[in-house]
Amino acid sequence: MRRRTLHAAALLALAAALTGTTATASAATPPPAAETTAHLKGSARLDYPVAGEEIRVAVDARATFTKDDPWYPARSEGTFRLSHRIPQPDGSSRTYWAEMEVDCMTTGGPNATVTGRIVAASNNPGDPFPAMLKDHVRLGMSFYVPGKGAAGPARVGLSGAADMTLSKCMAPAPFDKVVAGGFTLKS
Repeated sequence: MRRRTLHAAALLALAAALTGTTATASAATPPPAAETTAHLKGSARLDYPVAGEEIRVAVDARATFTKDDPWYPARSEGTFRLSHRIPQPDGSSRTYWAEMEVDCMTTGGPNATVTGRIVAASNNPGDPFPAMLKDHVRLGMSFYVPGKGAAGPARVGLSGAADMTLSKCMAPAPFDKVVAGGFTLKS
């Protein structure tokens, strides 16, 4: 009988110790961080080597990240737009443009990458975007948004037309300098 009493007392002591340890550990552990969001917004004209032609980019993209996956977004939304104005021989100009619906946005420091499929496009003679719209082409853009006091201008990189193989959140390094306008990035 004495042996059962000692055994029961040992089990109760172990249970109390484990319960106390669990309560202490959970009290010392901070609650998990809530979802975090990132936002990239702005418009700019890019440096372009062909005189008279003008490339512009506009973006309004948001992403939500969770504590379980802080590197890849749980949700991305918004739009980005690319336009290319080309002078015509008669002195007029023609603008070709495509608007993409964001399907992924990632950020890291002063950089962001945005991808999306074309959902609207211009329809001018010689315009490549209507066929790309029909084929649901995905484009990717990267953005370098320097903070205050950072060296160098903002930059944008464009994947160019890509077929269905361009993965979400993939784009080349931002290589084209911003010459007018700019972007804000909250990450």
